[in-house]
Amino acid sequence: MRFVVRVAVNAFAIWIVTLLPALQVQLVPFAPGDGVQVLLTLLLVGLIFALVNTIVGTVVKIVAIPLYILTLGLISLVINGFLLWLTAAITSNWDWGLRTGEFWLTVVAALLIGIINALLGGLLRPRREERARR
Repeated sequence: MRFVVRVAVNAFAIWIVTLLPALQVQLVPFAPGDGVQVLLTLLLVGLIFALVNTIVGTVVKIVAIPLYILTLGLISLVINGFLLWLTAAITSNWDWGLRTGEFWLTVVAALLIGIINALLGGLLRPRREERARR
């Protein structure tokens, strides 16, 4: 359930950030209509972004621990921009998906996605059941 919420929050955050010129989304060729195309495309891009963050992001963040210490955590901006760029590179293999512009604008877009994910993820993430009361 947590992964589904993460995909939905990623899709919403990517939709908000596509209002910037740094990111653009090309729609999945799907017949029913424009709204369904946008929703389907954003959910697929959100799914791929969640998978990239889960698999590649974890490995990169573990390897970059010394850089986190050296830069006091500022390297996370570059890593998140890289993960967003990687998502765009993966989806560019098809005729739909995320398209990025200049790298530093992609880093700013990744920062905004991270802020939106933190805010909405904290509100919508399913909570673990409270421990039994004493």
